[in-house]
Amino acid sequence: PMEANLRAIGEELKKAREIAPKGIIGFNIMVATRNYAQYVKEAVKAGADIIMLDNMDTATMKQALQIIDGRAQTECSGNVTKARLREIAETGVDFVSCGALTHSAPILDLSLKNLAPTE
Repeated sequence: PMEANLRAIGEELKKAREIAPKGIIGFNIMVATRNYAQYVKEAVKAGADIIMLDNMDTATMKQALQIIDGRAQTECSGNVTKARLREIAETGVDFVSCGALTHSAPILDLSLKNLAPTE
């Protein structure tokens, strides 16, 4: 099944490029990968524009970046904390996504009951 999944990455990227709206500037295809170096290799081979390194530890991320070797932009996501930010940035990844900025933010409850029209 893993080999079938690897082939599917290339096939799905090809389909996405075929159905993508033509003429859109900045249209990129992102492939999310986890801990499998083979998936990273296949995403590069298939021509992904951005490869997301999802929930990887730093050593695995460095290995993936060596495989990618600048042939795609890279984004790190999952398990990104303020404490790990410098360590992650030093790997050379292009973008860092940090869900803690939103899912750990305190809640602000606003009411619109007292709105009045202005003239």
